[in-house]
Amino acid sequence: MPKLLKRLQRFRSGSPLSFRLLAWILLFSSAFTLIASALQIYSDYRKDLSQIDSRMQAVESGYSSSLARSLWALDQKLLQTQMEGILSLPDIVHLRLGIEPDSELVMGEIPRGADIQSHSFDLVHQGDEAFKLGELTVTADLDRVYQDMKVKVGVIMATEFLKTFFVSILIIWVFQHFVTRHLTAMANYAKDFSLTNLNTPLTLDRPDTPSHRNDEIGRVTEAFNQMRERLNDDMARQERDAAEIHKFSKAIEQSPSSVVICDRQWRVEFANRKFTQLTGYDAKSIVGRHPGALSNDNLENRDNSHLWQSIRLQVQRVGVWQGEVNSLRRNGERFWEQLIVTPIKDGANDTTGYMILGEDISIRKRYEQQLLRQANYDILTGLPNRMLALDRLKLALAQARRESSMVGVMFLDLDNFKHINDTLGHDAGDNLLIESARRISSSLRGTSTVARLGGDEFLVILPGLTGPESSSQVAERILKTFTPAYSLNGQEVFVTTSIGIAIFPTDSDNSGTLLQHADAAMYQAKHQGKSSYAHFTPELSEISHERLQMESRMRRALELQEFELYFQPIVDTATGKLRAAEALLRWNNPVMGLVMPDRFIPLAEETGLIVPIGEWVLEQACLAATGWKAITGQDIGISVNVSPRQFRDPGFTKAVMRALSNNELAPKRLELEITERLLLDNSIETAEILREMDSAGIRLSVDDFGTGYSALSYLKSYPFDTLKIDKSFVQDVMKESEDATLVRAIINMAHSLGLTVVAEGVEDEQQTHFLQQEGCDFAQGYFYSRPLPAGEFTEWLRTNHRISI
Repeated sequence: MPKLLKRLQRFRSGSPLSFRLLAWILLFSSAFTLIASALQIYSDYRKDLSQIDSRMQAVESGYSSSLARSLWALDQKLLQTQMEGILSLPDIVHLRLGIEPDSELVMGEIPRGADIQSHSFDLVHQGDEAFKLGELTVTADLDRVYQDMKVKVGVIMATEFLKTFFVSILIIWVFQHFVTRHLTAMANYAKDFSLTNLNTPLTLDRPDTPSHRNDEIGRVTEAFNQMRERLNDDMARQERDAAEIHKFSKAIEQSPSSVVICDRQWRVEFANRKFTQLTGYDAKSIVGRHPGALSNDNLENRDNSHLWQSIRLQVQRVGVWQGEVNSLRRNGERFWEQLIVTPIKDGANDTTGYMILGEDISIRKRYEQQLLRQANYDILTGLPNRMLALDRLKLALAQARRESSMVGVMFLDLDNFKHINDTLGHDAGDNLLIESARRISSSLRGTSTVARLGGDEFLVILPGLTGPESSSQVAERILKTFTPAYSLNGQEVFVTTSIGIAIFPTDSDNSGTLLQHADAAMYQAKHQGKSSYAHFTPELSEISHERLQMESRMRRALELQEFELYFQPIVDTATGKLRAAEALLRWNNPVMGLVMPDRFIPLAEETGLIVPIGEWVLEQACLAATGWKAITGQDIGISVNVSPRQFRDPGFTKAVMRALSNNELAPKRLELEITERLLLDNSIETAEILREMDSAGIRLSVDDFGTGYSALSYLKSYPFDTLKIDKSFVQDVMKESEDATLVRAIINMAHSLGLTVVAEGVEDEQQTHFLQQEGCDFAQGYFYSRPLPAGEFTEWLRTNHRISI
């Protein structure tokens, strides 16, 4: 018994659901068994009583007539026999025969305390009439019935108990096999279930059949696995969301812009690292405070309160506010900050807070001021530029119209600035411009304006003049300031300026025309000998118009084939043999006639037209040299002048090589004449181009040597082949001993450097003898031939007997 109780206890603790199921099965089975057994026993009891009653009825029907006859016959022995027969019947234990009128016969005995059932009937003699003889009472003992009932109860209870027990055990086994063990597996799976084993599905120890998958256990298992998959997906999504949130959090924290997040009451909840760096306030110290009330300065906070009230209203109405704010750092330093304020909304589009993005734009503000200054002022000199100058001129003219006064407009251009810039370098040129601007400004008084229009051009605006003579006085003061020498790169340089003056309203009533007239007057001052000033006259408009016409006609000169080359021979000084020819450009315009280079070459360089013109000259010169060999059978070199603007063009080298290739001319027959002022620039590009030409076999010469400041130190740095002495030194060698000494020195110096010397401007025989005596290699000039057109030069080659080819 104790073992059974222990097993029952282990069963209860190990499988409580099965135990409860067993208990309920036993409880309900017992109840049903009791009810069923009671019904069955009661039915059997009623059946036994019915049998006893039927037996008594059978006694009445079977014995009543025979007993009546025996009683009528007073046959006591028969009557007794009959009663004994009745008494021998099952369950009949007592008979009482009441005989009329007052006697009775009793047989049998009723047990004490026994349950009985009695039945009485009359004994009647049937004759002519019915005569009651007596009454027989039959008593049956129900003890047998009760005994049978007890046996049945015991049997039924035992049977039902065993049946119920074994059925319960079978049900429990079935339940444990099909349900409980799977529930236990599910419980163990759920107990061990965690985020680390989401990839392990729930599997049960039973066949995977459609019927199993569709039953309750299968659906629960599927629900578990679906839950696991959803949880797995949720975890993956949560990890992605967490990564995104972390990324956004880091992005906000590491944002180059300051980020402040406020609640709905505009109380600070968060501030990133950039905000701390930008303002100096610690992020934790400002939590709960209004973003406009961070300073300890009450006056500052009052000023900020009006601003933030406007910000709050606009954010509520428009949904965003952005603007530039002059904020205060914690240390009291002011800085410019660009703010963007936006609401933070939830999924229901309700505002849950506000985000403030800030960016330090102090540097940008400074840049804007610098850009504004650069847009209106010249960077180099600090003077107003063309745009600001024109605005001030328009204001001055408008004021002059109201006051009926005059305005003077002065156009200034530095004399020979390009030569200074090319000779001493751009740094020296910039210093010259700065000092010139200072000198011009020092000559002005009152509301006058001096501006730099670009390059070496300056503009002076003189408002409120009483007469034209006032502008002349200002011009004289400016010219006087240019008298002292400039110190550039350790050298004293004298630079002058030419000034053109136009007066409002005498010369024109609009700014554009005034500038044009002042420009024309400035060119007139240059023609007068420079370092002077000139007032505008109507005749100057014609000169300016002529210059514009020349530029316009020159732009079409190539297309209309108006340019042509002239050639001047270069001969051996000692033998008189032709060595080469120099190509000289001329412009033959149908309207202007033959235009010399000194008139149009400067304009071509200024406008940039010298580049295509120079390429045409190279092409035609190489073509002519190729033709001369066909005529003479000799290799005659060709020398071509190269302007600084053309030399610095990116396509210059390709243009030279293309001209040689197109005309099949050997590179050594082409010589490029480089001006001395180009060498003094001493740039890396110049050296590279010269070396590239030298490596290709093209000859290089220094043209007009001696007219610059000093190029001696550069001659050995560049791969030159020839040095050409300027004609200004050659023409007076027989008259001026200084010129003769200088030419002699140049020849000796050039020969010591391994250079060939060419003397330009030889016009008489005595000069040739001097050059021969001093060892000059080659010469050119009118003594040999003036520059000739291509056709005449070809004829000169055929017919000239003085010079041997």
